[in-house]
Amino acid sequence: MAANSATLEKVAAHHLEDTLGHGAIIEAKNASDEEHAQTLAQAIRANWKAVFWSVMISMSIIMEGFDTLLISNFFGYPEFRKKYGQDYGGDIGYQLSGPWQTGLSMASTVGAIFGGSLNGYVASKFGYRLVMIYGLMFMNAFIFVVFFAPSAPVLLVGQILCGLAWGVFATIGPSYASEVCPTNLRGYLTMYVNLCWAIGQLIAAGVLYGLVDRPDEWAYRIPFALQWLWPTPLIVLCYFAPESPWFLARKERLEEARHAIRRLGGNKTEDQINGQLAMIVHTIKIETETQSGIRYTDCFKGVDLRRTEICCIAFAGQILSGSSFAYAPSYFFVTAGMDENRAYQLNVGGTAIAFVGTILSWFLITYFGRRTLYLTGQSILFVVLMIIGIANAASHTPSSLWAQSAFCILWLFTYSLTVGPLAYAIISETSSIRLRPLTVSLARISYQLTNIVSQVLQVQFMNPTEWNLSGKTGFFWACTCFCIVVWAYFRLPEAKGRTYEEMDILFARGISARKFAETEVDAYAELQGGVEQEGAKKEEQKEG
Repeated sequence: MAANSATLEKVAAHHLEDTLGHGAIIEAKNASDEEHAQTLAQAIRANWKAVFWSVMISMSIIMEGFDTLLISNFFGYPEFRKKYGQDYGGDIGYQLSGPWQTGLSMASTVGAIFGGSLNGYVASKFGYRLVMIYGLMFMNAFIFVVFFAPSAPVLLVGQILCGLAWGVFATIGPSYASEVCPTNLRGYLTMYVNLCWAIGQLIAAGVLYGLVDRPDEWAYRIPFALQWLWPTPLIVLCYFAPESPWFLARKERLEEARHAIRRLGGNKTEDQINGQLAMIVHTIKIETETQSGIRYTDCFKGVDLRRTEICCIAFAGQILSGSSFAYAPSYFFVTAGMDENRAYQLNVGGTAIAFVGTILSWFLITYFGRRTLYLTGQSILFVVLMIIGIANAASHTPSSLWAQSAFCILWLFTYSLTVGPLAYAIISETSSIRLRPLTVSLARISYQLTNIVSQVLQVQFMNPTEWNLSGKTGFFWACTCFCIVVWAYFRLPEAKGRTYEEMDILFARGISARKFAETEVDAYAELQGGVEQEGAKKEEQKEG
């Protein structure tokens, strides 16, 4: 590892002159200045191919959003409960017991933890394209297990296996988007990952509503079978997609990196391509000078420890904001006494609102920073959760239930407008280039571990055979949400408009999160000054 670090430093230090020419530092600075100066429309025109490939790769999240919504909503499905549950008699009827609900809810999460952990290593070694292709191939095979599952234990195994693949998709999408697009487009395309999630869940909600009254096992088998629609077309897309130039530069495959930039850059000139490659190499140089190593343990050393903390807690904040309770509320509505058809209609409406909210979030990040929106969003979610808890504790009338439903929809809209999509932008922009696959994997693991605890508690809170707290569960999630509000105020920095070089320097200086936005930094000032002084000396020597 020490030898590898020394090699990277040697490449970073000498490549600017030896391979890109004597003016490489100036070219890199010009490329950085160009990114800052571009309007959104100019950035899209100059990088439309990068936008296209980022959008295509992120489509794997549509599949994940569709798949992961199924199990939690099947708990309110009559035919699913008859197949995998037992008859409790009376008003309860067929239900999956609390332990089985917990197990099935957690199964894909457990698989995603192992898949995400493995992805951090393999993506760092083999690149995003190859790992995505193999993940999709395995996904095709694993769907057979859940589709033909004759019992709850087999379904549990199938969910774990599918989770292995989902752990890969959830980490590669935002990482790839953040590396192939310039600064002005980075936030939009990393947040597009959340839009893909919302699209997948909207499709799933529509399918679930359409089949809820079907009186046979195809009520739940058809949604499982629809999972086969995604992997094969995505494999073809991934095969033709360009690899991230940042990954290629980290691996010292600089000519391939140049070719990847050319494929991603639309109509960029050779000077612009050289400048972008110089900027990539310069960023790698900055990171290797402050920290070395590309292992998971390196994510917890030096300045990278702070970056890992921000990524992990910001992502886990999606769960701690109450998403297990309010994001897919159909089971809550059913157990609270709402008609099943009405509950699934509301679920469709909720996912449609999530879709609209994510689109609107793109307009918000144009004018507001990541920190502002994340902090404001969590604060509003805290208030909404408190209101749901109070409404449930005060009354159990039908009007109270509809009021709680309305506030669940408001929670979902606020989440989709702020916390949901912003978490993807935060983890992609805050992680260092050198450790990005590993840091994003750790962030996803922290999300999944938090999700496991959340699912265990949520089943106990909601299941009529367990604690049966219904809407009063909002009090608990309001408390966890408030903790994230406090953390975000003191620890979440602003990354809007910052290049990766600038982020590296700000973290290396230890700048307070509340001062990130106002701190001025020039990643090239000292280097450019040194080049100019060296040029002046050479001119003097020639004249002498």
